[in-house]
Amino acid sequence: MKVLTVNVGRPRPNPWKGLKVTGIDKRPVDGPVAVAAPGPKGTGAVGLAGDRVYDVKNHGGSDQAVYAYAREDLDGWEAELGRPLENGVFGENLTTLDLDVSGALIGERWRVGPDVVLEVSCPRIPCGTFQGWLERDGWIKQFTRAAVPGAYLRVIEPGDIRAADPVEIVHRPAHDVTVALTFRAMTREPGLLPRLLVADALPLDIRELIRRRTAQV
Repeated sequence: MKVLTVNVGRPRPNPWKGLKVTGIDKRPVDGPVAVAAPGPKGTGAVGLAGDRVYDVKNHGGSDQAVYAYAREDLDGWEAELGRPLENGVFGENLTTLDLDVSGALIGERWRVGPDVVLEVSCPRIPCGTFQGWLERDGWIKQFTRAAVPGAYLRVIEPGDIRAADPVEIVHRPAHDVTVALTFRAMTREPGLLPRLLVADALPLDIRELIRRRTAQV
């Protein structure tokens, strides 16, 4: 298991969401990149030095410090979409190899390289910017049906990461709540929501959302 590329965003116009700028255009970078917890959502800060988000209401902050997506899943989308997909094209900071990102458990911890420890926090939920960026009508529904969302991660121990860094799973919590299961529960299968509450590492806002939705059932 390893990091194939570390990807940092380039600001570009965002005509798809009523915002002037988006950071979804992530490109691989050479050399080490400093990673640290960015603090609360609302400032645009994320975990990687030189990167940021511009939809500060919905993205960024310590619970969404780093976004990872598996190269194997990008390959699957290449076949389905009939087009090449470069590392970083889904807006991911880390493109991984031999790591089941969407199958990771909420609260699972990864050591990346010699210093950095990241914790799986929640799935990525697709938005209009993502659909517009890929220039594919119906992409949000297609991505949601597939339930291979990739994972947002917190920074537990800061440091530098670089392409080819090994990834080691150093902790797996004692529950079965995966990133993919969480995504399915939050999107198309609300009957799964009660299962998520055993995952203490879910962000507080998601836990509160689950409780509200569960109380309405």
